[in-house]
Amino acid sequence: MTAQPKKAKPIQPVSRPTTRANEAMQPQVMTAEAFASSKLRDAAFYADDNSLVLNMDVRDALALLTKAGVKVNCIVTSPPFYGQRDYEVDRQIGLEEHPSEFIQALADVFDASGKVLAENGSLWVNIGDTYWSGKGEHRSGEAKQSARRFGIRPQDKKGDGKWCVPKQLLLVPHRFAIEMQDRGWIVRNDNVWVKPNPIPDQVRDRCSMSHEYVFHFVKERWYYFDKNSVGRTTDSGSVLPPLDTWSISAARGLPSRHRARFSEELVRVPILTTTPLGGVVLDPFGGSGTSLIFARKHGFRCIGIDAKKEYCEEMAEELRRLTEDETNDDV
Repeated sequence: MTAQPKKAKPIQPVSRPTTRANEAMQPQVMTAEAFASSKLRDAAFYADDNSLVLNMDVRDALALLTKAGVKVNCIVTSPPFYGQRDYEVDRQIGLEEHPSEFIQALADVFDASGKVLAENGSLWVNIGDTYWSGKGEHRSGEAKQSARRFGIRPQDKKGDGKWCVPKQLLLVPHRFAIEMQDRGWIVRNDNVWVKPNPIPDQVRDRCSMSHEYVFHFVKERWYYFDKNSVGRTTDSGSVLPPLDTWSISAARGLPSRHRARFSEELVRVPILTTTPLGGVVLDPFGGSGTSLIFARKHGFRCIGIDAKKEYCEEMAEELRRLTEDETNDDV
């Protein structure tokens, strides 16, 4: 009996992951016409050809941007930390009775921000931790501490005997990151910001805190990331990605209405690695405008949101000054 020839195996298609990875490195960016739409400009506290500042609650602002079809490439922000400051605005985040409520509120905001983030974009969140005190209203006379306190904070109350126990480190940053994972976000890094010049911790039975986290989240496996812009060049000429530990001095002595201002160096890696040419950077908790100013200085467009009018005024002043400087340089 004659043996039957074996059937040829079908030709395998080109690897889809390779295609997806290549597509991610050539992301689409928002058009100039869409960025300058009347719907956005009419709602803006400040607007120019490359910048928008929205003075409204972050949830309302994100709903507006979503409705307007805005797509940004990089979101980088430092939201209010739990129980640290009273910003004296309605619906503010950060003074919830229980840290779990704070984490839920924060994750809700970033879920909403995901609707305006490009599918291959990145979200970077700077967040610090805090301890449960349970001691009642702050009574220290120390100037540095009183500047950070405002009567009775959530963590000064009695607590629940579980998370909220006196002297307990709440682990807010990683509880937040786990909540984001549970909602479908991919955590790429928990970068550690080490502060060489931290505010002195007035404690006697634990180490002084000198770090915060900058989490890098993405929506999909394949996303835009250009390590060459901030990488480490080896002796052979190859480029390694930046390390996940950043030693950066806190911004002090700079004129600002915002007490929690951070250094432009803190947003350097996030913005330069994950914003393509002509891309848009969004800071949903704009504060003093550090992210916006850095983005503009490096040729990107930017959108800032803040519920506090004074901070929006500061962002607008800085952006206006930067635009004027660029105009003078072109003359």
